[in-house]
Amino acid sequence: MIITPDVLQAFLAAFNAHDLDAIMDFFAEDCELLMPRGTEPWGTRYLGKAAVREGLATRFAGIPDVHYGDDSHWVCGEHGVSTWMLTGTAPTGESLCVRGVDLLEFRAGKIVKKDSYWKLIQS
Repeated sequence: MIITPDVLQAFLAAFNAHDLDAIMDFFAEDCELLMPRGTEPWGTRYLGKAAVREGLATRFAGIPDVHYGDDSHWVCGEHGVSTWMLTGTAPTGESLCVRGVDLLEFRAGKIVKKDSYWKLIQS
């Protein structure tokens, strides 16, 4: 598969469907996921397809109604970028609305790295 902006749109649609099987079809076996939060400067890191699936499952558990909208996607060779607005509700009842970006790396038509960043609102 050749990665195009349409493929990245389908990837985001799988997130909005909360379909882990469909999401994981986009990833290579030796993939890496870097979450926007964690105890290290790069956030929480998950290595390998099984660990990445586990990490993504935490997103759906932590924000059960998570939705990604207002998105755009572009690809240049083996790299891609997706921007989006994440909305949802934390288990505490707190409403979330954050602008974010995924920096993506591909190999042989699969995602090998997904590095996510959020802009957090401060009052």
